[in-house]
Amino acid sequence: MATISSSIASSLALKSAKPSLFPSSLCPSSVGFKQSVAGPSFFGTQLKLRTFHSGAPSASPSSRSNAVASAASGSKFSKKEDVVVAGTGVQELSKKECAESTGVQELHVYEINERDRSSPAYLRLSQKEVNSLGDLVPFTNKIYSGNLEKRLGISAGICILIQHEPEKKGDRYEAIYSIYFGDYGHISIQGPYLTYEDTYLAVTGGSGVFKGARGQVKLHQLIFPFKIFYTFCLEGIPPLPAELLGEPVPPSPAVEPSPAAKATEPHATIPNFTY
Repeated sequence: MATISSSIASSLALKSAKPSLFPSSLCPSSVGFKQSVAGPSFFGTQLKLRTFHSGAPSASPSSRSNAVASAASGSKFSKKEDVVVAGTGVQELSKKECAESTGVQELHVYEINERDRSSPAYLRLSQKEVNSLGDLVPFTNKIYSGNLEKRLGISAGICILIQHEPEKKGDRYEAIYSIYFGDYGHISIQGPYLTYEDTYLAVTGGSGVFKGARGQVKLHQLIFPFKIFYTFCLEGIPPLPAELLGEPVPPSPAVEPSPAAKATEPHATIPNFTY
């Protein structure tokens, strides 16, 4: 009995212990945003929201992957240029690859943050000064056709920070979002978003002309986090409308939508494009 009582006591002692699961050294370096404001209360704690804003060139948004915060002094992040990210070691999705299987269709779109949607926001749920597991990044940007001649709609979703990788000067997120195409419907996407290299994500479904869609999409980052080129390989859907297709403009950091598409002129938008 004495031996049993001793064993139970030891077990209870182990259960009552509360080790620290998230040491402060988990993410040793900081990745910054333009502005920090007090956020709403969340389970009795205070959130910090960090948001990119438009402004004069002298106050251009700092890149998350290069900006360094001076947390102790409370000073603002130093000015940095937008980060241009090239693909590193990820195989290209070519037309040949997309067309090898019967019924596979290729679709190209550009996602461009024109700094007029207060996006992205940074919800620092970890309550740490450096990007850490569990931080959230809601976002919404404008979507243009691959030939940059039409405004198609918007992206909308959220990224959950999984791992801060200072040695790669970036972060790994799990991304869950949709791309909206006005009356044509939407495509749902989920998978890894790496801020420092190209990635593949899964197409998990859609609506309208994209109902039943499956496949994958390559995310080719041009300027983090403001300009992305997508190549979709889609299966399980009827032939796509011609105005969603067309020869894409070769991706580069310098690409811009046509003036008509940017101004959302009637001939440069799709029906009831998602604004």
